[in-house]
Amino acid sequence: MKRSLTPGRELSFLARLENWAEGMDYCAVAVPAKITTDLGTKGPVLVMARVNQSEPFKVSLFPIGGGQHYIRIKAKVRKETKTKTGDRVRIRFTVLDRADVTYPPDLLKALQAEKVTKDFKALPPGKQNFILRRIDDAAKPETRKKRIQEAVAEAHGRREKLANRTTF
Repeated sequence: MKRSLTPGRELSFLARLENWAEGMDYCAVAVPAKITTDLGTKGPVLVMARVNQSEPFKVSLFPIGGGQHYIRIKAKVRKETKTKTGDRVRIRFTVLDRADVTYPPDLLKALQAEKVTKDFKALPPGKQNFILRRIDDAAKPETRKKRIQEAVAEAHGRREKLANRTTF
């Protein structure tokens, strides 16, 4: 079988929902080794996932070493699917193209106001997607605003880093 991180690739597996952090409402499932091998990477993989019949959500398969990945399952998804730690779930996901980034209008407005849109877009696609997921995952408007300001600060940081580079 060809190993591939090809965007649009769809995969599915069954797994048990594990408690990932003691004392916290934080769950994850182990991605089978065969799937990690088939993907051909030990790094993070951006996907659009579903748990059982949940609404699709964007998340990364995150590496934990030894060629193994996990996928985080948020409380919101567990509530929607009425699942809890120890339940067996069906995970379906589609590999996404990290370079295909969609910017929310409120973030673009904030970046444009500070004249750092180009700097934000110069961040690596994986970093941009992480920041965008944090913004989109904000439950409260004030949290979303705070995370947008963090994104603007990140863009300013990128600009400063590039400005401080010495060329030889």
